[in-house]
Amino acid sequence: MKLPDKRRAIHDAIAEIKDGDTVMIGGFGVPGTPMTLIHALVDHGARNLTLIKNDANEPGMGIDHLLQSGQVARLITTHLGLNCNAIALMNSGKLAVEFNAQGILAERIRAGGAGIGAILSDIGIGTELADGKQVVEMQGKVYVVEPALRADVALIHADRADSFGNLAYVATARNFNPLMATAADCVIAEAERVLPLGQLRADDVHTPGVFVDHLTELGELSKEYAVVRR
Repeated sequence: MKLPDKRRAIHDAIAEIKDGDTVMIGGFGVPGTPMTLIHALVDHGARNLTLIKNDANEPGMGIDHLLQSGQVARLITTHLGLNCNAIALMNSGKLAVEFNAQGILAERIRAGGAGIGAILSDIGIGTELADGKQVVEMQGKVYVVEPALRADVALIHADRADSFGNLAYVATARNFNPLMATAADCVIAEAERVLPLGQLRADDVHTPGVFVDHLTELGELSKEYAVVRR
């Protein structure tokens, strides 16, 4: 059986995102953030989005473009500290923000990809992180019920891919991208290089192509990727 070629024009792939969708966006700061896909989403114009991302990037880069264009209604994240624009939007009531401990965010996404409904954690008990959440007692210990996270679409950045969508990441780009690629109904990946099928070694594959729906090749990286130039 011949494996399909999943390469697609970037704006055609992004066009599948609808108003009101939940979108996971990979990245750990700049590394692993799909800057080009984000710009395409800004151009596409889908609004009232819920974003799930580890961080809010910095002013003038990454998801800050989506925040400044008014396309984001809610952000599920771990911190905003590097983005004064995101903080201002939150403080003015224009952006709803749900904070998570970083490990909890990763584990909620992993659970969503694994088909688990929720995880139990003792992190945040007695703090604002647990406000409004269900609490259960098990074996004499109290836990917060943290619902699993899934998304309509995940936007992923990879270092290398093959035409079927097998993906390889570099360094901290592996922190959230592989998890998010399992936890969305549609996965759109950008790759710095797309190799012919068979040229990406099996041992180098971090996300199998079965999880990827659409693939775009970047070619030359824009200035926003400067910190990850190798």
